[in-house]
Amino acid sequence: MTEPIISFPMFGENFMLNPPTGIEIFGLKIYFYGIIIATGFILAVAYALWRCRDFGFTQDNILDMLIVTVPIAIIGARLYYVVFDFDLYRSDSLIETLKKIVNIRNGGLAIYGGIIFAVITVIIFCRVKKINLGKMLDIGSFGLLIGQMIGRWGNFINREAFGAVTDVPWKMGLTYPNGQTVYVHPTFFYESAWNFIGFILLHIYSKKHKTYGGQIFAMYAAWYGFGRFWIEWLRVNTDSLLLIDTPGFKLPISVCVAAVSFMAAVFYLVYNKVKGKSAHGVEENS
Repeated sequence: MTEPIISFPMFGENFMLNPPTGIEIFGLKIYFYGIIIATGFILAVAYALWRCRDFGFTQDNILDMLIVTVPIAIIGARLYYVVFDFDLYRSDSLIETLKKIVNIRNGGLAIYGGIIFAVITVIIFCRVKKINLGKMLDIGSFGLLIGQMIGRWGNFINREAFGAVTDVPWKMGLTYPNGQTVYVHPTFFYESAWNFIGFILLHIYSKKHKTYGGQIFAMYAAWYGFGRFWIEWLRVNTDSLLLIDTPGFKLPISVCVAAVSFMAAVFYLVYNKVKGKSAHGVEENS
């Protein structure tokens, strides 16, 4: 299958890109999407190891947490996607269905599923290890932002996760083999840029202004939830997972999850602000 050629008219009529989705080494297809995700993961881990002492952890604490959390987060991301798009994996036999489900090389991971399973795992991990949950979630927030802002460029390589047809000046063109060109919102870039801005803001805030464990994670949930809410609406007619899909109305699942996470995070932050919660008080009760 020939991938569409990517263009950005704002950079000129001749600005066109046709990056391959992967390379073949000894008969094995290596996808650039996977390489990009791995790069984001490595940078996220490097940042967490660099900042761990600021949050009261050792590097061993971080590595132990990752060994347990990452595999479960991947499973969660896959299950979330499969549950809400099961028809894509349904086959005549149970064996074939299971084969399709476990074959993640063909894509199908949902970030919210990964986050939900990761948070649950971190909660259990911190309980067992008797370490501060709020602060572990705080430092994990930066890893999520780094991974997401880099990982979205894998969507660019794959020509996926783009938005609705548009005529905004910064539109992205997709020219297909039949010569047809469709101009769409580059939502992969919107989310990457949104996460980059969030990372910078939270990094600066965490250096001098954080007052209690869990504060940074709540700010991350509010920031990401708000951004994902409006970005996901731009994908409603493309490849977004839908909770409601009728001719007259479509509701993306991620819009609902984003709205709930945003409201819950804002409530948590406001409640603690009103109560005057301090770092000292949280450490005693976390």
